[in-house]
Amino acid sequence: MVPPATLSGRTGALVLGDADVPAALGVCATDAVGSVLAASRLEQAASGGVRRAGGELWGYAEDDVLLAVCWVGANLVPVVGGLDADVTSRALSAFAELGRARGRRCSSIVGPADAVLGLWSRLRGAWPVEREVRSHQPSMVLDTDPLVTPDARVRRSRPDEYDIVLPACVRMFTEEVGYSPASGPGGPYELRVRRLVEDGRSFVLVDRVGGLRRPRVVFKAEVPAVAGGVAQVQGVWVDPERRGERLSESGMAAVAQATRAEIAPVVSLYVNGYNTRAVRAYEAVGFREVGAYATVLF
Repeated sequence: MVPPATLSGRTGALVLGDADVPAALGVCATDAVGSVLAASRLEQAASGGVRRAGGELWGYAEDDVLLAVCWVGANLVPVVGGLDADVTSRALSAFAELGRARGRRCSSIVGPADAVLGLWSRLRGAWPVEREVRSHQPSMVLDTDPLVTPDARVRRSRPDEYDIVLPACVRMFTEEVGYSPASGPGGPYELRVRRLVEDGRSFVLVDRVGGLRRPRVVFKAEVPAVAGGVAQVQGVWVDPERRGERLSESGMAAVAQATRAEIAPVVSLYVNGYNTRAVRAYEAVGFREVGAYATVLF
């Protein structure tokens, strides 16, 4: 295990410690939207330490100056915003060397497309073969009132609704990624869903369907990453039986409105470029494209 290191006199990639978190957050501040996945973990690390935040922090420095970082947890998230091409190339090469030495422990590499694809081009062959590369995922933001009337039925999930929220989350994940994340009561995915509900970061529209009129989630979204005045929405899903009713538009308008009022002033998301229906729905709500993400799935 490579021990955490200080930046003093160093050039290259190194594993950082708790004392380096403020400098890492400074790197993230150069691209608040692109770095929100990493910055949200780093804000947790600022109060509880890197280990308790659930990951590892890598940095790239030149002449004692921290220029780029990677958060390495369930996902590896590189942050190299604002650097010129030569420095970016050196940083990604250094991170790839560190990644080859330490091996793959993440389930994906995700973040701004240039950084993700550049890093993966350097790691390919040293890490296991990727399952899928999603090379163009528009990064979109909304920092004004939504253009669509919010659906007043969309609200935060309640803890007593966990048993109907979890199946909707599992269905969304399975449709999106291709396998079920469920691992049984107390599993990591289940705990993540429960925590989002308890923290007020899970939004749902619950309707009563079927002959027995049982309640079921027909629209849902989560806000798991919040940092630097940016809140990233993930896991947007509409029950297949209710698609075509424009629930994604009115539902996202409600999520965005509540998020801007109570969580962060800028709402962001990223979406698969081939999902033109979703892109159009988000544009109708008022989201505008500001960049691109990419995801490498293992």
